[in-house]
Amino acid sequence: MNQVKQLFTRYKMLALVFAVVLIWLFFSWQTDGGFLTPRNLSNLLRQMSITGILACGMVLVIISGEIDLSVGSLLGLLGGLAAILDVIYHVPLLANLSLVALCGLLIGLANGYMAAYLRIPSFIVGLGGMLAFRGILLGITGGTTIAPVSPQLVYIGQGYLPHSIGAGLGVLLFALTVFLIWKQRRNRALHGLAAHSLARDIIRVAVIGAVLAGFVQTLNSYDGIPVPVLLLLVLLGVFSYVASQTVFGRRVYAVGSNMEATRLSGINVQAVKLWIFGIMGVMCALAGVVNTARLAAGSPSAGSMGELDAIAACFIGGTSMRGGSGTVYGALLGALVITSLDNGMSMLDVDSYWQMIVKGSILVLAVWVDVSTRTGRR
Repeated sequence: MNQVKQLFTRYKMLALVFAVVLIWLFFSWQTDGGFLTPRNLSNLLRQMSITGILACGMVLVIISGEIDLSVGSLLGLLGGLAAILDVIYHVPLLANLSLVALCGLLIGLANGYMAAYLRIPSFIVGLGGMLAFRGILLGITGGTTIAPVSPQLVYIGQGYLPHSIGAGLGVLLFALTVFLIWKQRRNRALHGLAAHSLARDIIRVAVIGAVLAGFVQTLNSYDGIPVPVLLLLVLLGVFSYVASQTVFGRRVYAVGSNMEATRLSGINVQAVKLWIFGIMGVMCALAGVVNTARLAAGSPSAGSMGELDAIAACFIGGTSMRGGSGTVYGALLGALVITSLDNGMSMLDVDSYWQMIVKGSILVLAVWVDVSTRTGRR
């Protein structure tokens, strides 16, 4: 049993990819291949983008040892604000996006200030925000749907990249992969460390190239790469870089690993937490805009249970509930698992209560795996 735990701990992301493959194969079998059609995969990735955007911010919050339960309601509030500015006040798209992002940043900073400086537990701050933001949304919309939003805003949620640009994006990502692997080998050589075997790196490049080619070809065979998916890919790159290559990212992990030691080392722990919540607010704004654009309307019920999907995505993706450990790409794989289950069970017309039972069970299983593997290493 201990050997199984060690194997899972070492290859956690590979196990998660394997789980996604099994889920896809199962639903493809149950739907006679309908699940793996280009059209459904395009819809699935578009659905995943909203949970994925929230997960990008939530993973930093959880790594720092905090939690934010208000993100679903804040998504709905900011998405509703974007719809009101667009439909009622006809604010130009760029100004609309800027105002909504600024509101998200300010609300996130307010949450962070209460949690970091006023020392109100983030669980309580989030719980209060969950109720307050939903109430504000109902108040500003009058409990009615705000529609129809402009075609320019709809494009953010429903648009597709031209096929040539999609193919170019795939080539660019492949070239970036080759460059990063080459840079990693070069850095190890400069520091006198043994480089990974050349065959291993060649296999990595080949596998990533095959995945990218399949990704672009599949989506281009329908209507192209959805705009929300492009946005999610950009966020994946930005957040992965911030988390692994910047001083701020290292401080986030340090705060979650041992906050007192980090504080004694001279790092302003409160400021780090303040900005983590600010970033989370901006991610809620982006997710809210994408959700409004995807639905072509601002709904007073938008974002309901969104916080649970985002938190579940992080835990399923390997983020530790104790803080100090987790990755952005793991959280996005977790979001893919959650969305795949939602999509597949909806296609099979599974009752909603069974969908909730399955997702809840998987969340508990993911946390149990995290606890058991960490206990096994002590």
